[in-house]
Amino acid sequence: MESNVIPDSIRPQRLQPGIGFGAGPTGTLRSSLRPGVTVPIAPLLPSPASLAASSGPPPPLPPLQLHSLYGGIGAGLRAAGHCNPGNPAVLKEAVEAVVRSFAKHTQGYGRVNVVEALQEFWQMKLTRGADLRNGALVVYEMVPSSSPPYVCYVSLPGGSCFGSFQFCPTKAEARRSAAKIALMNSVFNEHPSRRISDDFIEKSVSEALASFNGNREEADNPNTGIGAFRFMLESNKGKSMLEFQELMTVFQLLHWNGSLKAMRERQCSRQEVLAHYSHRALDDDMRTQMAADWVNREQSVASTVAQEMASTERELEDARLAGRELRFYKEKKDILMLAVGQLNAANTATLPSH
Repeated sequence: MESNVIPDSIRPQRLQPGIGFGAGPTGTLRSSLRPGVTVPIAPLLPSPASLAASSGPPPPLPPLQLHSLYGGIGAGLRAAGHCNPGNPAVLKEAVEAVVRSFAKHTQGYGRVNVVEALQEFWQMKLTRGADLRNGALVVYEMVPSSSPPYVCYVSLPGGSCFGSFQFCPTKAEARRSAAKIALMNSVFNEHPSRRISDDFIEKSVSEALASFNGNREEADNPNTGIGAFRFMLESNKGKSMLEFQELMTVFQLLHWNGSLKAMRERQCSRQEVLAHYSHRALDDDMRTQMAADWVNREQSVASTVAQEMASTERELEDARLAGRELRFYKEKKDILMLAVGQLNAANTATLPSH
């Protein structure tokens, strides 16, 4: 029988990374991270798969709105990578159930420290062979505020982002709230139903066709939007919903930024775009390029960035309180903040000297 005990030789010694106060100059979460502190950890945690199974089947999920290449198929994916029961009371109950499950599986602890548990969950995945390119570090970012309610975001190793979903009177409580919702989604992501399978692909494509009154020929043609969507799913067969969501975030941002439309106007094929961006991580260069596009829009039409920022902040707030995965909204805000910084720098440079 496989042992669940993690040997001391590979046990992480810095399981509680510090809170970054605001995004760094590049707008990324990791740039704001300060060193963590050493904490004691529970000697035993169940494997992610066994815990997901013991927690029972995940609650039903809402559709995930994904924009396809060149035209936006707002295909409703019922098996999304995040849990969002919708009702705040149901969400709180589901989160607490997962935390209690962790406490039950932890030796000698009546209560579980969710911040430690979340970090150890991902460290355990890494030691068991998970492909985590940037390691297993979980990163927290506290929204600057001098009074409650406090808001905290947590970024998982693969890039998925969640936030505190309750009214939090203290910064510590905000951090715990973010860790809870991230832990629940991490656990549910291990459930077999969260893997992209042939059945999942067929159901997703059928829903997309029904939403857009498409026909089966479109799904089999990679030159159509739905065909490209099917190609994306088949290319990621076997991956989890969170992994697929992380990939789709890049295309959602390209669609939002108008980059996909520009590529179409330059006669780039869907296959070329898919091949290029399917294996490209969202990095500071891509963010800077998108921010420059918004600077150009602002210079053409005043207040464009302010209006988009207001809309994005509303979307981010609504999604956070609903317990949804937040990276798309958070990246949009970070990109717009970069644009604001570039505009301010340009305005300062043009001011007359005295």
